[in-house]
Amino acid sequence: EGPRQLWPAGEGPQVPDKETKATMGTENTPGGKASPDPQDVRPSVFHNIKLFVLCHSLLQLAQLMISGYLKSSISTVEKRFGLSSQTSGLLVSFNEVGNTALIVFVSYFGSRVHRPRMIGYGAILVALAGLLMTLPHFISEPYRYDNTSPEDMPQDFKASLCLPTTSAPARTHSNGNCSSYTETRHLSVVGIMFVAQTLLGVGGVPIQPFGISYIDDFAHNSNSPLYLGILFAVTMMGPGLAFGLGSLMLRLYVDINQMPEGGISLTIKDPRWVGAWWLGFLIAAGSVALAAIPYFFFPKEMPKEKHELQFRRKVLAVTDSPARKDKDSPSKQSPGESTKKQDGLVQIAPNLTVIQFIKVFPRVLLQTLRHPIFLLVVLSQVCLSSMAAGMATFLPKFLERQFSITASYANLLIGCLSFPSVIMGIVVGGVLVKRLHLGPVGCGALCLLGMLLCLFFSLPLFFIGCPSHQIAGITHQTSAQPRPELFPSCMEVCSCPSDGFNPVCDPSTRVEYITPCHAGCSSQVVQDALDKSQVFYTNCSCVAEGNPVMAGSCDSTCSHLVVPFLLLVSLGSALACLTHTPSFMLILRGVKKEDKTLAVGIQFMFLRILAWMPSPVIHGSAIDTTCVHWALSCGRRAVCRYYNNDLLRNRFIGLQFFFKTGSVICFALVLAILRQQDKEARTKESRSSPAVAQQLLVSGPGKKPEDSRV
Repeated sequence: EGPRQLWPAGEGPQVPDKETKATMGTENTPGGKASPDPQDVRPSVFHNIKLFVLCHSLLQLAQLMISGYLKSSISTVEKRFGLSSQTSGLLVSFNEVGNTALIVFVSYFGSRVHRPRMIGYGAILVALAGLLMTLPHFISEPYRYDNTSPEDMPQDFKASLCLPTTSAPARTHSNGNCSSYTETRHLSVVGIMFVAQTLLGVGGVPIQPFGISYIDDFAHNSNSPLYLGILFAVTMMGPGLAFGLGSLMLRLYVDINQMPEGGISLTIKDPRWVGAWWLGFLIAAGSVALAAIPYFFFPKEMPKEKHELQFRRKVLAVTDSPARKDKDSPSKQSPGESTKKQDGLVQIAPNLTVIQFIKVFPRVLLQTLRHPIFLLVVLSQVCLSSMAAGMATFLPKFLERQFSITASYANLLIGCLSFPSVIMGIVVGGVLVKRLHLGPVGCGALCLLGMLLCLFFSLPLFFIGCPSHQIAGITHQTSAQPRPELFPSCMEVCSCPSDGFNPVCDPSTRVEYITPCHAGCSSQVVQDALDKSQVFYTNCSCVAEGNPVMAGSCDSTCSHLVVPFLLLVSLGSALACLTHTPSFMLILRGVKKEDKTLAVGIQFMFLRILAWMPSPVIHGSAIDTTCVHWALSCGRRAVCRYYNNDLLRNRFIGLQFFFKTGSVICFALVLAILRQQDKEARTKESRSSPAVAQQLLVSGPGKKPEDSRV
């Protein structure tokens, strides 16, 4: 109500700033031509809520792109800086730390600040955090994919050959890098990324809440849900674009800005390949900075939109005539709810100081948590969000390792299949609630059905995958046939570097060796083909019959299974997302009207603290437990080189299955409670209706004044 009253009575002291005066002048004249002065024309462009919706859609799209981009390049960042999955999961979680620390105060300060300007400042901070994320690339030495310096390219292959004369210097070279300076630099690089992720979260705090409340305040009441729907639809494309951007960037070599003279001998399929992860952050940060500019020109207040959109009126005339009769439809109440929600903020927040706000918060929190429906629905959403956070963070890495595909291809598949299915699931859920006019029991039933189907379609995922590679000296097969790893004496003379990694494959037995040295190979041959050159290593004492071995990991025999696997994952995601709208409706129905604003705030707080923050760390830790060979950096565990594929699949999919089961149990309890409440309400009605009818007949006319007064 606040902004609506300001404008008609805003001639005098309530219009202090230049921008507002200019609009008042143009508003009362037809066509807004009060004055030819260009200063008066400029603000009028930004006194348009449609332009704000467009700008906010683009900003939220760019913001989600930058916050989702790290997830698309997580395995690359791990490889580049020697991080475990647990550390990289913690890095992703730090985005939520900054966000959660400040989000409580948004409702308090919401009505007191210049909202568009605050959104602009937040967006600038997000862009600076994105630039800070790229800093580790520029302060680190060029990436070395072997134990030699990149300037001395002929040493590339010789370092890992079985040559007793050169192997000792190579080993001392790699160990010689372990100085206190190296360790300090590593810690500072990781520290910078943690700070950048925290700032990314802090910058995102004002963007969504202030944007939604601003649209809700100044849009026509009938148009507000449509604008928020457009905003949500455009925003949801952000993560998909982030994975698409990741797919493009990871095809480029990491040091594209400082390539060695002789070029590099790696291909994108080489397990040592590291893509240009930092370039995506630069592009995303630039797009956020551009999207932030208009916010410094929008006014603090603008005239409320006077007209309902013609497009919306026509659509409603065709589709909604029967729906208007149903006043209890959840979707019919949503516009009113959203305005009431904002009014609640406007009325409550200005009357409290910060100290009072902090004192009142725990009491209202406990009061809200007493509602069993609210608590159970939030717990089920916590389970779903934990599943989503783990999947979004580590699914690209899982596909890479499980199906031996490149990071670029994994991101492309996820961007094209998974995210569109998520959007489709949310939209279909909303349409079902609207079209079927679902009440609370119907919403509960839809949530339970969606999750049961999701659980059913995730069962086959346990069985779709590839077996682990046979790696000499690491994976021991119990078999009567003698294996190369049973004869370590063949490479004793080589004194191979312990931290070397330059995998080679014996095509006849499909056994992989960590380096040519571990295969006992003493020479190297390059065969030039039309499009690329293939490297072979010969004179290999550890390989059966001394066959030559190929450079690179052994190809997987079942990489083609990645598409059916991801289709099942996408189908499960779509079914899980059916619950998005009905579960939100259950939360709004499960609490008192005056508590709705805070209930939604508490819901998001719980999701952040219990799901988005811990889930990536839990999934990362689970992935780390399946590692069979760690790379060592200065004596500490760095990145994992090889995983046990069966364990990796069972633990990653098992963790997802655990969260889905938790969600099913919560929704089943919600449905049981709702049915019980529904039954009790009906019995009360049936008992009280005859008595009420009789009472009305006896004292009908006398009650009317009292009723109208109430």
